[in-house]
Amino acid sequence: MGQYLVLIYDDESAYASLDAAGMGQVMAGHNAFSEKWGDAVLGGNALEAVATATTVRPDGAGGFTTTDGPFVESKEALGGYYLVEAADLDAAIAMAQDVPVLDGGLEVRPIMVFS
Repeated sequence: MGQYLVLIYDDESAYASLDAAGMGQVMAGHNAFSEKWGDAVLGGNALEAVATATTVRPDGAGGFTTTDGPFVESKEALGGYYLVEAADLDAAIAMAQDVPVLDGGLEVRPIMVFS
């Protein structure tokens, strides 16, 4: 078994326009994902809006520069993730297909294990 990170990218403005019923449907989708995959879901969290992000970059002189905002500007933003355990990439992709997104996509990446 391997571990995979399912990164959830979506359009934040799509969530901003949701009413309570729409947000309830999204949350029901996340609850259904967790119930279906049970112990294979090792963790996961939603992230605050990209407006709360701070980017930290090396300045080339041994220090760092910090700026308000996300690392990249795009329509879709990283909004959350699940850490899952699966037999292989195909199984992790099958799991990811149950994660709800409004107007975005999912990225599935294997976790590197260092011993």
